[in-house]
Amino acid sequence: MRLKGAAWGVLLSLCLVGWIGSFTPGYANPVMILATTTSTQDSGLLDELIPLFEAQTGYQVKTVAVGTGQALALGKRGEADALLTHAPDAELELVQSGDVINRKRVMYNDYVVIGPGSDPAGVKGMPVVDAFRQIAERGATFVSRGDDSGTHKMELSLWASAGIDPAGQSWYVESGQGMGNTLRIGAEREGYVLTDRGTYLALRHLLGDMPILVEGDEVLLNIYHVMQVNPDKGPMINADAAAAFVEFMVGDEAQSIIAEFGKDRFGDPLFVPYTE
Repeated sequence: MRLKGAAWGVLLSLCLVGWIGSFTPGYANPVMILATTTSTQDSGLLDELIPLFEAQTGYQVKTVAVGTGQALALGKRGEADALLTHAPDAELELVQSGDVINRKRVMYNDYVVIGPGSDPAGVKGMPVVDAFRQIAERGATFVSRGDDSGTHKMELSLWASAGIDPAGQSWYVESGQGMGNTLRIGAEREGYVLTDRGTYLALRHLLGDMPILVEGDEVLLNIYHVMQVNPDKGPMINADAAAAFVEFMVGDEAQSIIAEFGKDRFGDPLFVPYTE
């Protein structure tokens, strides 16, 4: 007996559903949206961690790598499930407003100031606030991310501590881009740049003569937290996946990977796990 066209269509649809179902996890929503800073992406760390999380849990991660300010805004609007960022004061505002929950410290590294090897502003070895002040006084080129990222927020706080408003100054360049591209622009323009150490080390081979000139100040500590977007933000929030991701990031295996990441290439890790 022959099946009519419509019956064949139904049968084919049922077969396809069964075939696709055999390759997807048994979750109502297997996709998790992670909003994170460009430094975790540019450094290559997420390339190590995300596949492992997916393999262990069956969730699929869609990563949106933007400035921390934009990542936090995505969380506030309920347009992401989990956040991995590095702007503690701004993060706490979302915790206090109830926009995010389950916030946990994951890792840290530090910020450094890099610049041309010739160091035209003469800031090598200076405390960072003094270095910023001297860069401004000498009109040396400074390249800013200018994107409301965690790095940009730190930079603005340093200018404020130096008593300087750089906006609109001829020597002050705002890239409006992520850390990797900002480093490249800084190298092209032979300017000073505030960067997280991890991204700098990962891309140093592309930057020419752009050494670290200022480092080590306590104020330059760069702390990363992971957190869930509050599921009350809307029915599309994948709370189960986000909770699993938070626990994965602070778990022993992920922390061990973080502790070793970068050692083989740079001699030292790009990040320090929160347990140390």
